[in-house]
Amino acid sequence: MVTVRMQHSVRDFAAWKALFDADPLDRKAGGVTAYRVFRPADEPGLVMIDLDFGSRDEADAFLERLRDLWRGPAAATIQDVQAGVLELVESAAL
Repeated sequence: MVTVRMQHSVRDFAAWKALFDADPLDRKAGGVTAYRVFRPADEPGLVMIDLDFGSRDEADAFLERLRDLWRGPAAATIQDVQAGVLELVESAAL
């Protein structure tokens, strides 16, 4: 599994969530197989998102599309974006 992990600050969580829910990049068509959204309990203005993909190529391509989105429509709702591609090395349920 390959994951695009990103985090950024949001000025208005409700506005950000509405944009995320609108799915302007069509996550499913872009190869996303699952996603998770996190907010630290003590820092609600910070959002972390994991997007899972079946291949590195899909993840890389989608990350480039995300970067375009962040420079355009999403620029008014987010700041301090950090993102990268992770490859799962090991996972276990205990």
